[in-house]
Amino acid sequence: MYGKYVYDKGLTQKENITIETLAGIKQLTLYLENGKVSRVKVDMGEPILEADKIPVVAKDTPVIDLKLPILDKIFSFTCVSMGNPHAITFVEAVKNFPVKQYGEVAEIEKHFPKKANIEFAEIVDRNTIKMRVWERGTGETMACGTGACATAVAGVLKKYTDRKVTIQLLGGNLEIEWNEKDNHIYMTGPATTVFEGELYE
Repeated sequence: MYGKYVYDKGLTQKENITIETLAGIKQLTLYLENGKVSRVKVDMGEPILEADKIPVVAKDTPVIDLKLPILDKIFSFTCVSMGNPHAITFVEAVKNFPVKQYGEVAEIEKHFPKKANIEFAEIVDRNTIKMRVWERGTGETMACGTGACATAVAGVLKKYTDRKVTIQLLGGNLEIEWNEKDNHIYMTGPATTVFEGELYE
């Protein structure tokens, strides 16, 4: 997380900063512990729910309850864009779900001409979701911030969850809030330095 890096390295003393990313400018709130950043809250912006603005075939394609046959099952997808396309489906016992088997086929389904990230989510309660993600062009990954945000939106649209949820991913937990007042999604999670290195010519 760039926010942790610039603060911990003394490049800023601000606890509210902006970072320019490929997905646009993001507002970050840094939470400190013993003088170091331990958690970061990111304003992820507004979800895009209009079918003509996310990679589905036609304007009249449903964003909620897009039913698609994938191999031997019929899945109901909720399509959400966070600047990148996500298709979320709710399943039981996601821990043992064959994500690769269905994810690699769903990713390239004809309704997703630019491919889509596929989220398989399990509702634990109204404030908790377990999620695994098949990322387009990559395969299953340990976590996906935009995927967690999209899944939280899908939970609200399907009336499964409240607007504040904890998303439990293989790589850890993220707290997601879809704020009703400004329609923005706020993502909060731990910031940890994994390693440092140096480049030599």
